[in-house]
Amino acid sequence: MESRTFYYARVSSKEQNLDRQITAFEAMGASSRDIVIDKQSGKSLDRAGYQALKTTMLRKGDTLIIKSLDRLSRNKSDIKRELEYYRDNDIRLKIIDIPTSCIDYPEGQKWILEMVNNILIEVLGTIAQQERETIHQRQAEGIAAAKRKGKKFGRPRQGTPANWDSVITEWQAGSITAKKAMELTGTKRTTFYKLVKTL
Repeated sequence: MESRTFYYARVSSKEQNLDRQITAFEAMGASSRDIVIDKQSGKSLDRAGYQALKTTMLRKGDTLIIKSLDRLSRNKSDIKRELEYYRDNDIRLKIIDIPTSCIDYPEGQKWILEMVNNILIEVLGTIAQQERETIHQRQAEGIAAAKRKGKKFGRPRQGTPANWDSVITEWQAGSITAKKAMELTGTKRTTFYKLVKTL
């Protein structure tokens, strides 16, 4: 069976734009039917499009192209596990932001590609993990700052959702959008902003 090339694009939420990734794929000759998309956080690998790629689409000898390493995941251990999976299943992974991973070396020189990519993958995997840790640190700092200002955590005020304090802290820290905060708290736009005014 002839080998195929697939492209995987991911953004963390429905509000974010995929154009940058799609444009990069089209520049490489991608057709829309070969592009798989997820609009979901990179925190988990359990994403519909990505799992479909791995379980039903990609086969031995195929190539998967992504824009950057953190499109696979933002967790270092997950990234390593996925890279090992592709290596063990003889699936070539090309990462546009790592040009050396896109070079087709002659048969006898593939060890060069493996050596260079292993170094870059280790560095970029660490950066992806660091970004997640930075987000968590900002959230913790936001909670600490709110407590210093006298904000109460624990039992919710009457009329507010049970998870209001934790969600609103994430929103104030810029970790999630207002729309996401409304979804998590189950509030309508008017109710959400009315509750925000009471802070």
